[in-house]
Amino acid sequence: MMYVQGALQIILGIAGGVAVGGGVIALFIVLDMIPRLAQLTRTYNKSRAYEKSMILGSVVGTVADFWNICLPLPGVLTWIPGLFCGVFIGLLAAALTEVLNLLPILAKRLHMTVYMFGLLMAMVLGKVTGSFFDWFVYNR
Repeated sequence: MMYVQGALQIILGIAGGVAVGGGVIALFIVLDMIPRLAQLTRTYNKSRAYEKSMILGSVVGTVADFWNICLPLPGVLTWIPGLFCGVFIGLLAAALTEVLNLLPILAKRLHMTVYMFGLLMAMVLGKVTGSFFDWFVYNR
């Protein structure tokens, strides 16, 4: 009975991982993140490296989360992984916004096309401020 329960847990874990991984990859494909990043940075020849780094990051992140691996970094050096996480979330949010074409539609409907740059900066600064607040206040 214990072997059947263990085998069922393994099968369900793999099935859940495939479903979630497939959803994340589908999101990246729909958002066209990797080709857009290569286009913005004019590094078309590095597209394979971008894809490999996303796969490697996913695998390393999954293994680190699964086995509770933590890096014993001093407090000052924790900004490095935080910066990479913030850049990734920012790229994901920018890609989603670009796909949805949200800002131009919002500015046009509110008759605020003149203030487009200010709206964008307010969103960016709000996100950065919120991230720093979460990082330095809630994670103590």
